[in-house]
Amino acid sequence: MEYIYKIKSPVGMLTVSSDGKNISGLWIEGQKYFEKTLGKDVLEENLPVFERAREWLDVYFSGREPDFIPPLMPKGSPFQQSVWGILRKIPYGQTTSYGELAKQFELENKGRHTSARAIGGAVGHNPVSILIPCHRVIGKNGSLTGYAGGIDKKIKLLELEGQRRFDI
Repeated sequence: MEYIYKIKSPVGMLTVSSDGKNISGLWIEGQKYFEKTLGKDVLEENLPVFERAREWLDVYFSGREPDFIPPLMPKGSPFQQSVWGILRKIPYGQTTSYGELAKQFELENKGRHTSARAIGGAVGHNPVSILIPCHRVIGKNGSLTGYAGGIDKKIKLLELEGQRRFDI
């Protein structure tokens, strides 16, 4: 059984999913791949893990860096899991490029080479938006490349974290 919970936010309605103990998804309504990893048996219910996610989001959307993270367990391939783990290390208020993520992936995976394009595919399929900060990934020239939730939402999230200059 999977559970979902809806949360209003400054970037739109959010749908959060859980296995009952961990957050497995967080989507901005209408984003690309919206609810893609959800199974068929889904129940809308408020669980303690959703309250923890709401607390984190309240702190985040107030313009402060949360000092905790709810338990996360996104569904994805081992490659995607590795990339999402690297995303979680991007500091609040900072950005990195797909190429830099590819270099970090190689360091963390015993020299296993991957392209920035492959990294981009994994970043784009991140099922836990905002909590796993894929919005902090930009093009190598500083451009704001795609974001499943929309470039306007990416800009809003980056501005919330103190970023002010963007190339679109």
